[in-house]
Amino acid sequence: MANIRPLSAELRHIAETELNEVEARLPEDIATLREWLAKQPHLKSRDDEQFLVAFLRGCKFSLEKAKSKLDHFYTIKTMMPELFTNRQLDDKTLALCRTGTYLRLPKPLGPGGPRIQLTDYAKLDPKVLKLLDLFRYQTALLERQIREDDNSIISGYVEILDLSKMSLSFLAQMDFPLFKKMGVFAEKAQPTRVKGIHLVNCPKEAVTVLNLAKSLMPTKLQQRFYIYKNLEELYKVIPREYLPEEYGGSNGRIAEIIAQMESDIRAYTDYLQQDSQYGVNEQLRPGKRLNPDTLFGIEGSFRKLDID
Repeated sequence: MANIRPLSAELRHIAETELNEVEARLPEDIATLREWLAKQPHLKSRDDEQFLVAFLRGCKFSLEKAKSKLDHFYTIKTMMPELFTNRQLDDKTLALCRTGTYLRLPKPLGPGGPRIQLTDYAKLDPKVLKLLDLFRYQTALLERQIREDDNSIISGYVEILDLSKMSLSFLAQMDFPLFKKMGVFAEKAQPTRVKGIHLVNCPKEAVTVLNLAKSLMPTKLQQRFYIYKNLEELYKVIPREYLPEEYGGSNGRIAEIIAQMESDIRAYTDYLQQDSQYGVNEQLRPGKRLNPDTLFGIEGSFRKLDID
């Protein structure tokens, strides 16, 4: 049997009925994917069983899709050095963690349900931290999520964005090419699946900006954006109990969630440092080489947004 963490009964049922997973066939599927990786001259990837099974599950056990997603995972990471290189546990990373801007809530949306992630942009001071800093932090946590969070891999995740106190200065610094790149990464490279992006307490000043950011996302992601005027509307979709105590729920206290997330990211310090040895070398890619323009499809330029 493959050296893979056992699943709960609920997740095992979903893996078998929705993701086409056959437990007895896991060693064979993983071996096939590992053999393919060994034959790719341009691609250097992690190949341990827990890592590879995440991509198989994320692709509903289509080997061809898993191969493509693994290739894109390392290709995009190589072509976005501003986001994925030198991911150290530095003072900026710890400071961002301690703001509580981005939280992964302890309980998923039901025993076999998707993970819940909560971002409160009011806690991100644009004079100190940029959107790029937040994305660097989130993608660093994604490395742990791939290996440790079976709910995210099997049932996906939902994003809740609290925009109640988003500053206009932060909106003015929106990096739209970065949004598009992150959308491509989420669609083509992440083994985790976005089940919904829920925007709550959205001020009218932010609607135009967020609609523009949404338009740059892949069509599948655009269809999963939802906007709510207030928490009461959100509760109808994500019951109150699944939110933190500070939001009227019972899914942990924010201070305790922050402390746990800091502990988690500290435990992955060596893992992230080792990550620099993995990636792609386009000079060695068989067939047509990729470049950022063809990969992300970003043409022309985005003008800086002016907000009165």
